[in-house]
Amino acid sequence: MSYQCIEPAQAKTMLEQPLQIADIRDPASFAQGHLPGAVHLSNQNLEQFLQEADPDQPLLVVCYHGHSSQSAANFLAERGFDQVFSLNGGFEQWRGLYPELVSQD
Repeated sequence: MSYQCIEPAQAKTMLEQPLQIADIRDPASFAQGHLPGAVHLSNQNLEQFLQEADPDQPLLVVCYHGHSSQSAANFLAERGFDQVFSLNGGFEQWRGLYPELVSQD
């Protein structure tokens, strides 16, 4: 299994279909803003996420700038997720391009 890096425009299109989103940034950054429907993923809830997430549904991994999400995406692909994507440019680029598609807790 492997993952793909995708551009924000492709990720935006994917939001129209069932999509799991894992945000690996720190809790405070996640609370200040994240992609709609994103789940904050950390070492504390990783096992729960692996048990509850659907390995057959596409999974988008988001970090700050699109670097850390690649290793996390690779990790999740190795755990049996079929379609894993890493967001190029990360949340920072997403927020700049699509401020209307930023959710807050």
